[in-house]
Amino acid sequence: MVQDAAGARPVATLEMVAALAGVSRATVSRVVNDSPSVDPELAQSVKKAILALDYTPNRAARSLAKRRANAVTLIVPESTSKVFADPFFASVVQGIALYLADTDYTLNMVISSESKPEKTRSFLLGGNVDGVLVVSHHSGDHSWTHLSGLLPMVFAGRPLIGGMESYYVEVDNEQAAYNATRQLTDSGRKHVATVAGPQDMPPGLDRLAGWRTAVREAGLGDSLVEVGDFTLASGARAMQRLLDRGVPVDAVFAGNDQMAAGAYTVIQSRGLRIPEDIAVVGFDDDSFATSVTPALTTVHHPIVELGKKMAETLVNLIEGKPTERVTRMPTSLVIRDSV
Repeated sequence: MVQDAAGARPVATLEMVAALAGVSRATVSRVVNDSPSVDPELAQSVKKAILALDYTPNRAARSLAKRRANAVTLIVPESTSKVFADPFFASVVQGIALYLADTDYTLNMVISSESKPEKTRSFLLGGNVDGVLVVSHHSGDHSWTHLSGLLPMVFAGRPLIGGMESYYVEVDNEQAAYNATRQLTDSGRKHVATVAGPQDMPPGLDRLAGWRTAVREAGLGDSLVEVGDFTLASGARAMQRLLDRGVPVDAVFAGNDQMAAGAYTVIQSRGLRIPEDIAVVGFDDDSFATSVTPALTTVHHPIVELGKKMAETLVNLIEGKPTERVTRMPTSLVIRDSV
């Protein structure tokens, strides 16, 4: 809440009216501008909220309906070290920037943790941005539920958050992981393990599910699972745990290329050959896939295009244009020398 010009009393904001009425900012804007397109019951709720908060409609019309910040924010709820070590994030930013280059919108980025969301929420609701892009969200990231009715939002991948209508862009992670694992089982591998991604994130969950379906269809066991956090080091630790079990492993599907590269270091340090002893398949087709030897077979994830589509969807929402709530990008399996 802000102070009025005289500093005598707190002044309600449009976001507060929207939250109290249980509607979007756009709906409040239409009501204060006497638009006939608003459902009468919704309009009545907004008017009650305006009265309850002593809100000034003319100010809302000037600040919201007639002005935009011409900026969008990309939020990444991860540590700074993880963001700058993972080529996924750079590719997403590249795609977003490429799309926004032909618009009036600028891009800013917030690397935020769920432990202190207040600063981020204050920035986003302070009139600084027109919409939000969220990448790499976890099931515990509940702060976004408080923003969903106040700002247009687009996620990379379906959010694991209930009670909100979400717009998101993704690939079919489960099907892509299934296809990658079938490449291993169809080539005759009988002990196919996986280094899965975090189980509080949709890609981690879905890629593990795809692997599990493929190995079961092949009549193989599904107990060779270790979980990492999409980092190089976690891939190495997970591969070490798999090999330390003392049971046969002749193939590994890794939940991303970074973890696959980490698995490489352990496999090769044990004197095992890739792919003769253990075949490896990754996911993303990023710089890690071609920096390892032998070159990594992996799922091509069109990350730059995903970023472009996220930005396009958000701009359409901001400008009131029709847009699909869910967009799925195609994937393909890139065969290299690790299988």
